[in-house]
Amino acid sequence: MRALVAPSILSADFNNLGKDIEMINQSEADYIHFDVMDGVFVPNISFGIPVIEHVNKIAQKPLDVHLMIVDPDKFIEPFVEAGASIITVHYEACRHLHRTVQLIKSFGASASVCLNPHTPVAVLEDIIGELDMVLLMSVNPGFGGQKFIENTYRKVAQLRKMIDDANSDCKIEIDGGVNYETGKKLLDRGADVLVAGSFVFSAENPKEIISGLKSL
Repeated sequence: MRALVAPSILSADFNNLGKDIEMINQSEADYIHFDVMDGVFVPNISFGIPVIEHVNKIAQKPLDVHLMIVDPDKFIEPFVEAGASIITVHYEACRHLHRTVQLIKSFGASASVCLNPHTPVAVLEDIIGELDMVLLMSVNPGFGGQKFIENTYRKVAQLRKMIDDANSDCKIEIDGGVNYETGKKLLDRGADVLVAGSFVFSAENPKEIISGLKSL
């Protein structure tokens, strides 16, 4: 199967956001990725529901919304109403993860859980059969353009085995430092979805970069 690609608008040009969304619409991208940061769970503030609502009016790809926030449960319904097709919450931010996953699904969205670089994949063993996707952070969350953490390759392989052993259809998504080199190695180890921000939006021809990631 070809890679699924999710350009991250954290690296888009917010003076010309509509233009960048139209580029994604016309590209081979599969999702549009949103990093929602609250300045509490991560040391940065990005954007919230109004931006997603506006993008949803013109987007032709599913919206993949990554909540880097504390107490995500009370925001799940508003984000789904704003247009999110996939909601990702952090394992580290959820007191009752199973309840949160069921809440996401109750609103008709796909449920995804993110693990920070220091969190082992084993913590998801008892819930992996309930998940539609797991997002592994391959950089520390909060900022774009960081260096890829090499240990991610081992975590992807471990997670792929866990998913296969559970006979689950859960996808593996990677966010942080994705390019052609790291993307190929991640896919070889079992990843399904590549999130790419600066690698796409800093390129002269972003659609060509997206196509290249699809072809790895």
